[in-house]
Amino acid sequence: MSKPNVFISYNHKDENWKDKLVSHLGVLQHENLLNTWDDRCIGAGEDWFQKIQEAIDAASVAILLISADFLTSKFILNEEVPRLLELREKKGLRIFPVITRPCAWDEVKWLAKMQARPKDGKPLTSGSENQAEIELTAITKEIKSIIKGSSQEDKDFVNIGPEKIKIFLAKLPSTNPELFGREKELKMLDEAWANRKINIVSLVAWGGMGKTALVNTWLRQMEQENFRGAERVFGWSFYSQGASEKKQVSTDLFIASALEWFGDPDPNKGTPWEKGERLADLIKKKRTLLILDGLEPLQNPPGEKQGQIKDPALKYLLRELANNNSGLCIITTRFAVKDIKDFVGKTVNNKPLDNLSSEAGAQFLQHLGVVKGTFDELKQAVVEFDGHALALSLLGRYLAIVYQGDIRQRDKIARLTDEQKQGGHARRVIESYEKWFEGKPELNILRIMGLFDRSADGGAIKALKANPPIKGLTSELNELSEEKWLYALDNLREAKLLIKESQNRPDTLDCHPLIREYFGEKLKASNPDAWREANSRLYEFYKSQAKEYPQTIEEMTPLLIAVAHGCDAGRHQEVMDTVYNRRIQRKEEYFITKKLGAYGAALSALSGFFYIPWRQPVDSLDETSKSFVLSEAGFYLRAIGRLEEAVQPMLAGLDADIALKSWKDGSVSATNLSELYLIIGDLAHALGLAERGVELADRNSDIYNRKARRTTLANALYYSNRISDSVATFRKAEEIQKKLKGEKKFLYSKSGFDYCNLLLNQGKYQVVHTRASQTIKIAKRNHWLLDIALDNISIGRAYLLQAQHDKSTDFIRAAEHLNLGVDGLRQAGTQHHLPRGLLGRAELYRVSGEFIKAQHDLEEAMIIAERGSMGLHQADCHLEYARLHLAMAEKSKARESLLKAKNMIDKLGYHLRDKDVKEIEGLL
Repeated sequence: MSKPNVFISYNHKDENWKDKLVSHLGVLQHENLLNTWDDRCIGAGEDWFQKIQEAIDAASVAILLISADFLTSKFILNEEVPRLLELREKKGLRIFPVITRPCAWDEVKWLAKMQARPKDGKPLTSGSENQAEIELTAITKEIKSIIKGSSQEDKDFVNIGPEKIKIFLAKLPSTNPELFGREKELKMLDEAWANRKINIVSLVAWGGMGKTALVNTWLRQMEQENFRGAERVFGWSFYSQGASEKKQVSTDLFIASALEWFGDPDPNKGTPWEKGERLADLIKKKRTLLILDGLEPLQNPPGEKQGQIKDPALKYLLRELANNNSGLCIITTRFAVKDIKDFVGKTVNNKPLDNLSSEAGAQFLQHLGVVKGTFDELKQAVVEFDGHALALSLLGRYLAIVYQGDIRQRDKIARLTDEQKQGGHARRVIESYEKWFEGKPELNILRIMGLFDRSADGGAIKALKANPPIKGLTSELNELSEEKWLYALDNLREAKLLIKESQNRPDTLDCHPLIREYFGEKLKASNPDAWREANSRLYEFYKSQAKEYPQTIEEMTPLLIAVAHGCDAGRHQEVMDTVYNRRIQRKEEYFITKKLGAYGAALSALSGFFYIPWRQPVDSLDETSKSFVLSEAGFYLRAIGRLEEAVQPMLAGLDADIALKSWKDGSVSATNLSELYLIIGDLAHALGLAERGVELADRNSDIYNRKARRTTLANALYYSNRISDSVATFRKAEEIQKKLKGEKKFLYSKSGFDYCNLLLNQGKYQVVHTRASQTIKIAKRNHWLLDIALDNISIGRAYLLQAQHDKSTDFIRAAEHLNLGVDGLRQAGTQHHLPRGLLGRAELYRVSGEFIKAQHDLEEAMIIAERGSMGLHQADCHLEYARLHLAMAEKSKARESLLKAKNMIDKLGYHLRDKDVKEIEGLL
């Protein structure tokens, strides 16, 4: 078996450090554990470039000796680093940066994401010669742990005392402690934690198969050994009620809570993608055990997109951790995560959870009190129930309680037609319990559990039990003494229908999601009046638990829960007016999205106002509110990058506005749609809808609205290459604005930015500087984050054009404003604007010769554009790539990028860029 190869990339000015490293690694080479390779291994007369490429391709580990000379070497940055990063992405190559001399390595984006050594980020030169030898020894041992894999790596970690481990597992659901027949799976989790090459384990199985119970058992074993070297342990459960498209779940609370817990100074800052990126970076800083339980509500259900993550922050987080993770992330879900499919078999272990074997299932039944009948009869019962863990748990206790543990009485349990994978066998036993508890308080407690999509806290239970009683639900419960109430709870826990009492929250009740689903469906169908009244009480309870105007997503959570219960109570219009609009959105303030950036939470709340998400609002809303929820849903879907899904509700919202003859709202809906089509690259629809927006606005007396719609039309005309028409329309809009009392001389906000964009592409940097320097004052005065960022982009680009015109190399002011602009766009949280800033800054970096920084900004812009199907941004990225490759004297790559740009331009009809194509062709 061949030994692992360690490739060393370095600048020759760091040769002394390379030699010292090779000496230390030589100890491992002498022990036949690895081979080292650097460019001094190339023989005389050999093709040195080919040899370097071959060595890179053969490497298991790459060590980068980082210094300013390394980070400015064109050969390293243009030839070695891109190939190493590609292999890291595709084949899981481990890249190991070692800081040799002081330099701004943490400003280099691709490098800053990695865990550099020495561990404190200080260069080897910062200490004494003896300290440097100690660091090199530590690095050598860590390299050994990487190449050895398997369980040996686990032994290389120093066991951390329990007082030093940071742990948060309160959000994981409780499970009953018994676990049978999962020895192989427990061993697999042990091996995954020990193996540094495994970054994610995904446990995949249908509900009730024991995924969470398996993870909880393993966590208890890990806890007994101080978590075997983990520095941080964090767990979260996303499970609500199933994974259907009707149930929309948000990650906003998880992302905000996790960012704060892991040490982020501003959890609300940035777009969903950037929050996911920051969280991934924080997780990777220390060896972390991350548990994400019940991912399926955040995934697309069965169909073409089955298993895809719908939330951008979570999607980014998982891909980052799959690519590079010093710890381990464990996922439980009903669907394999499609977004990390390309990592399966490399850094991701996708583990389907099998049914319990007949042997293990029989032992489980015996443990549960099934004592009558032969072992073969027990095994046969396991086969009949397909080894479904929850079904066997309920069956065992049911037979023990009702039939004195006689397995032969299982034929008394009704046969149902539900598919086993959907939990049908468990439902069979639940139905038998339902009959057994008929007329007893236990049954109504189970029905109460069906009202919740999470554990039921004591305050909510108390609200439901309060007088007057809810007919058919709490009529008997509020007459129970405390002793009888606790007795009923004990009976349910004995039957495994309720999870054992939590020591931290003794008044909280919880059960398996399948049990909640069953009794929730039954209560809603059989006693709709009780269903509505109970949800109405929960609406009032949770509404009262929040501040009048919450300031964080955590404080907002009770209101979001209240919205769901209020909608289930049928109080849609009241909920919309008094909670969603007044307290969550704060009307025109749009607080939850503009201030908290919680687009996912807002979208989740909106789902309660739909029969069919994003298509058919509930009938109980008035027509204006129906139009509103459709438009809002489209806007939020657009903001989180789900552009294709955004089209349908926005179109429906426009139709509703027109039907209501609400011309102003209709004009806004039309221009929102126009902007969406413009982002996608459908110029014809963008222009047509912008024209419709103006036509609808002119039917209304609102002069300001007429001005705003014309700026959207002007922008669509510009990108459709109708420059003179665009200029005339911008001027017309500005003339309208000047007539408005108290309004400004120049177009401002997004409208002003769009006009400045046109003027910059005409070379009128002085005009833009004058305009944007005035409009940014308006934006700052009103604290408009997006507008401040956009004005900074305009000013930065104007300074850049001026420097190029003056043939100056002073780009300080351009860099200052473009940096402010990009940072501001990240903070504003609207993903579709960010490529504009990144493209502008990439141009600055290209012109100033900072090619590696230009590549990073272009790469990020292209990823965002591709992820969001942003056609125009993709074409612009290809054009800037062509210019960058030309500047780097890479004509063949420039031709490839230009060809891609031309193909997209032709496909989209984006002829505004024809002159750019001709210019680049002339340079080639």
